[in-house]
Amino acid sequence: MLNEKARRDFEDNDFVRFLEREIDKFKVSKKRNDMLLGERYYNGEHDIKERKRTVIGQGGDLTQVDNLPNNIIVDNQYARMVDQKNNYLLSKEVTFSSENEDFLKCIKNIFGADFMRVLKGVGQDCFNCGVGYIYLYYDNFGKIGFKRFTPFEILPFWKNEEHTVLDFAVRIYEVEAYIHGEETFVEKAEVYLEEGIRRFFIDGSRLVPDGDGNIIPYINFEGNFFDFGKVPIVAFRQNDREAPLILRIKELQDALNIVQSDFMNNLQEDARNTILVLKNYDGTNLGEFRKNLAKFGVVKVKSVDGAEGGVSTLKVNIDSDNFKTVISLLKSAITENARGIDSKSEKMFGNLSRMNIQSIYSDIDLDANSMEMEFKASFEELFYFIRFYVKNSGIGDFDRSSVKVIFNKDILINETESIDNCIKSLNILSKDSVISQHPWVNDVLEEKIKLEKDERGVLNGERETFENGVV
Repeated sequence: MLNEKARRDFEDNDFVRFLEREIDKFKVSKKRNDMLLGERYYNGEHDIKERKRTVIGQGGDLTQVDNLPNNIIVDNQYARMVDQKNNYLLSKEVTFSSENEDFLKCIKNIFGADFMRVLKGVGQDCFNCGVGYIYLYYDNFGKIGFKRFTPFEILPFWKNEEHTVLDFAVRIYEVEAYIHGEETFVEKAEVYLEEGIRRFFIDGSRLVPDGDGNIIPYINFEGNFFDFGKVPIVAFRQNDREAPLILRIKELQDALNIVQSDFMNNLQEDARNTILVLKNYDGTNLGEFRKNLAKFGVVKVKSVDGAEGGVSTLKVNIDSDNFKTVISLLKSAITENARGIDSKSEKMFGNLSRMNIQSIYSDIDLDANSMEMEFKASFEELFYFIRFYVKNSGIGDFDRSSVKVIFNKDILINETESIDNCIKSLNILSKDSVISQHPWVNDVLEEKIKLEKDERGVLNGERETFENGVV
């Protein structure tokens, strides 16, 4: 049942004032700005889009000009790295194993395709923002559900420095509303306590209760209100520093955009945009001369007092090979600093051995192993809520049942070599271990059931050999 202490806390104005100050600090904090930066760059909104062409003007100061080419090219290698690293760890379904097969069936039913889609989105949040959040709730049919919270909307308050035990959290977000017939956005705040949710409107820097101000329970079962015993928000991290990936490679990504944009600018600065040298053209208005040249493409010249008139140009030859070299070096540096895979590397071609593959994937594995360890710890938190749900739904009590989480990385493999190693390991390792390592197996439990079914069919004479032409 709801704890009355929560109601008393919110009647204390000091606590509300504390929340107001913390929300104001969070909105302008470096941590939140880093999250917004990662999201912005992933969506292609890079700093180069604000770039203007400038020249050295009077007094040596830079002056903005509008009559020069100003190409803005975004070669979003950062987004490629985020997708590559996220898909490497989370593109394949997570596998669960447990000695308790009943609990394992419950887990597989709960963590279906919808959850895997949420988890992959949380993985993207981890790279863009350093952390992702899953909120657990009961839907209208009494089933447990999962919702992905936007990281830069969440202000967590932790009980410990390691950020493993959540005390409470505040969600800050905007919703569309109509006020006096005009469409506008209203800012709201939700405070997630152990006992339930308290909702507010944000009016400037003040929190104004939304509705009657009562705490909304997490679970409403036949008129009885319950809570989970914990705040039902689970944090997932890329690493223990909660640092977005963009902080590693922003300068390199910006440099790549600038080089490619400058290359296009140089290509477009043709004869009508280059420096013209006029001979015996004194007294001619240079602005009018440029306009006529651009309009007609012709210059009339004449000799004055025996001196021959004319027009010549000063050209700077563009060495495209230099640009190609710099672009290649920048892309390679982005991949290396982001700890990704260079899919165009010469190492990726040919018949690769296991050692070659491990060498190619060593950098991406470094980050993936760290993220995998963090995610496994977060899954332990998720299992607390799953055990709570199945126990209170009358499905079963699995408080003492352990679960192992296996991430099936999307790694390039030599299937022939892997299958050969599985066959050679049959007399050394257990059948379960060998099956789990076979490249064609996605679900160990399902594969074991198929094998047992096949063996029973052979023993009962229901299946004959291939030599007789019957499958």
